[in-house]
Amino acid sequence: MKKALIVVDVQNDFCEGGALAVPEANSIIPYVNLLMEDTTYDEIILTQDWHPANHKSFASNNGRKVGEVINLNGLPQFMWPDHCVQGTSGAEFHPDLNIKNVTHIVQKGKNTEVDSYSGFQDNNHFMKTDLEDYLKFKDIEIVEIVGLALDYCVKYTCLDAANAGFITCLHFKGTKAVNAQPGNDKDAIFQLLENNVTILS
Repeated sequence: MKKALIVVDVQNDFCEGGALAVPEANSIIPYVNLLMEDTTYDEIILTQDWHPANHKSFASNNGRKVGEVINLNGLPQFMWPDHCVQGTSGAEFHPDLNIKNVTHIVQKGKNTEVDSYSGFQDNNHFMKTDLEDYLKFKDIEIVEIVGLALDYCVKYTCLDAANAGFITCLHFKGTKAVNAQPGNDKDAIFQLLENNVTILS
């Protein structure tokens, strides 16, 4: 069976010194690089948060404080600091990430009105990216997922992959959680296990 590696949002703003730094994010990069050297993957895909500056998930655009939760188009929306703004250095992939074997890049979060944690679709499930179609066009049956952050973009990418019918695995050594609320990392793991996502230690 053909398999793909999906590397979620290993971007400067989510790494050490970034606007929305995930604790210990940089520590996963050597492991992710090792995986990307593995010749058994038929596809290596990166997802990239790619927000317009006026994105409504940013606290600054709503007159709110980071950490508050608002209603955004019918969904609860956590207020984030400005991050991964299109064309900025914060939105670029971390320079230590070795992307020479990457076959496809999926940009997400481009709609100002709705956030997009998953690499497959926005949080309202209104608009899909090209990720599912690309994987199916390439006859991929297994997806293995790593990246940032476990409790948000990685979790929802895993759930959507499983829901789309792919055999889905998460490399635990290749992810870290932001833990905006304590215990989010553990909750994410339990949710993934309940939805037929295999955790690779």
